[in-house]
Amino acid sequence: MPGIYDFAAQSLAGEDVPLRRFEGQVLLIVNTASACGFTPQYKGLQALQEALGPRGFSVLGFPCNQFGAQEPGDASQIGQFCESKYAVTFPMFAKIDVNGSGAHPLYQYLRAEKSGLLGSSIKWNFTKFLVDRTGKVVGRYAPTATPEAIRKDIEALL
Repeated sequence: MPGIYDFAAQSLAGEDVPLRRFEGQVLLIVNTASACGFTPQYKGLQALQEALGPRGFSVLGFPCNQFGAQEPGDASQIGQFCESKYAVTFPMFAKIDVNGSGAHPLYQYLRAEKSGLLGSSIKWNFTKFLVDRTGKVVGRYAPTATPEAIRKDIEALL
C-alpha cells in the first residue's frame, strides 16, 4: 500500500516534486482556489507557515477548479495571485482535480485515508488534511475550519 511519500506532484513552475522531500515534517495539505469565499484563508495558512515552519511544518497548496470554477487561472496567474495578494511562501502545486476519475493520485489516497462526514469526496475548496511526521493522515477538516482553529492540532504533532 502506498504512503504519502510515494507520491509526487508538479509545482506551479512545472517541476516534479516528490513528496518524500517533506518526509519528517508535519503537513497541512489543502485544495485551494483564488476566487472562493474561503480564499482569505491563504492569510491564515501563510501565518501558520511562518510561525510553525521552523519547527518542521509545511502547508502544501493544491489549486483546484472543480468547485464553482473558482480557480480559472493558469499556473503563472495562480502563482502571481498567491504572491501578490497573500505573500504565500509555502509550496504551491499545479492545478489538479481532487474528485472523479481524473483525481490526482495523492488526493485519491488522502480521501481513502480520511473520509469526510458525507463520504470520501472533497466537498469544496479549502478542505484540509493533516499529516504527521511519519506520513500518517491524522485529520481532515472542512473548508469552514480556519487555519487558526487547526493550529493546536498541528502544534500537538510538532
